[in-house]
Amino acid sequence: MKTLQIEAVKRDLYGKKAAKAVRREGLIPCVLNGAGESITFAVDTKAVKPLIYSPSSYIVELTLDGKTYQAVMRETQFHPVREEILHIDFYLVQPNKPVAIAVPVRLTGNAEGVKVGGKLVLSARKLVVSARVEDLPDEIVVDVTPLGVGKTVFVGDLTYEGLKFLTPATTAVCAVRVTRASRGADAPAAAK
Repeated sequence: MKTLQIEAVKRDLYGKKAAKAVRREGLIPCVLNGAGESITFAVDTKAVKPLIYSPSSYIVELTLDGKTYQAVMRETQFHPVREEILHIDFYLVQPNKPVAIAVPVRLTGNAEGVKVGGKLVLSARKLVVSARVEDLPDEIVVDVTPLGVGKTVFVGDLTYEGLKFLTPATTAVCAVRVTRASRGADAPAAAK
């Protein structure tokens, strides 16, 4: 899994007033939870843009007072009108313990159903998985080559070594939908 390094500044004041003061300085108030502790800090807005505005998922290495913490982003709060980041929650990654993270899905191959006029639809752009940090993939690759018209790939159909899917098994990942062109291709075949 990709790693992103971010420099953090410890903050000692809490509450709405202190958070507003941090935001006025161009920083984002953050919290790192895990292992029975909670650390409050602030990060530069520019440093977290690759983390927020990217389809990829990252393990974040936070450097705070000379100490490095491995974490995953749990939640981001945005201003309802200005789309500015108000707050970020991180979760501490502990060695040899599984971590839950959303991993992007990438489709490969040419589906059989698309060749006869169907339309390939990606229903789940990211799937939540649980694994140790060493076993986390950058993306989940799904081969759609055998997928015919009207067929769907569900999360329960996917198997990856060392990965446990937390997204429900009945969630559709991708499907080949029926189109007018594929219905028209089926009609002459049925007439023969």
